[in-house]
Amino acid sequence: MVRKVIVVAALLVAALTVPLGPRALAQSPKVVLAPPGIPPIFISILAFVAQDQGFFKKYGADVNLRQFDNGTAASRAVLAGDIDASMSATAIVISQIANADVPLVAIYGFPKPDFELGTTDAAKASCADVKGQQVGVDSIGGARAISLKSILAGGCHMSLDDVQQVALGSNTASAMIAGQIKYGILHLDDVPEIENHGGPKISIIQTVRESSPISQNLIIVARQDTLAKKRDAFVRMEAGLIEAGKFMADPKNADRVATIAEVTGRSHEIALGALKAYLQYGLWAIDSDGMDRGNLEKFIDLQNKVGNIQPGKTAPTYERLVDPTIWRDASAMVDKMGK
Repeated sequence: MVRKVIVVAALLVAALTVPLGPRALAQSPKVVLAPPGIPPIFISILAFVAQDQGFFKKYGADVNLRQFDNGTAASRAVLAGDIDASMSATAIVISQIANADVPLVAIYGFPKPDFELGTTDAAKASCADVKGQQVGVDSIGGARAISLKSILAGGCHMSLDDVQQVALGSNTASAMIAGQIKYGILHLDDVPEIENHGGPKISIIQTVRESSPISQNLIIVARQDTLAKKRDAFVRMEAGLIEAGKFMADPKNADRVATIAEVTGRSHEIALGALKAYLQYGLWAIDSDGMDRGNLEKFIDLQNKVGNIQPGKTAPTYERLVDPTIWRDASAMVDKMGK
């Protein structure tokens, strides 16, 4: 009898010391995360890799991915309480906080925007040729539209009033393949997609990095009150994203990641090439939270200079915009459990 009691006690101790994994889902609140784009844009495959490879479950996170047409609509859904978090353009979130005092806070970042203004008409591929033309963007005021504004102002010395924006969600490449428009704000992986599916060779007029070296792409944001209520769940979700980034960066996993990335509508071959190019470019922050303080402070200041902050409104400080403790605790969790 004594032996049985000792065995049971030992089993209980062992159960309590096993790292939390799928069994912790019953205790972990669900987090609904919105990756942008229908189909999702390539940058969001980080979340799909975390889901497909079981990294969310490994860290006891119960994460549901709900796609939105763009990050702007997703951030509004976060504010409305319809979802918990979204991947949204940093510039948009800064302006939302400054102009409307919305209770959003950033917990993870994607530092390098890859947007570029391209055309299928090689004979009209200069800044001057864009004037008066229809240009494909995601939505009016969305991430691609903001990048178009930056490119026109910084590289072409024009404004959005000089072109006609066409809202296409994440389907700019498809519209250019079909010949519906000749100009569009493209991601790096949009270019081979167009050229390999019957479209003409793309001529790049200007990239957002060329027009504005001070830049910040996307951030994952949540409501401050939601983050406070579900903090542990957010930490666990972010741990899954961190391990997904490390998995993606390992060359031996490239084929598997490319297969997962087919959710974007890309072929396996294009996804494989895009993965390699994006890793080299630094699209995902593999070993940091992707929200470098110095760069973000410069980017926040830039929003004032380009007019994204309304007169009389104050841009958020780094401390107001970012909660760095989520990544800190998630990274520690990965260090402890990720081996």
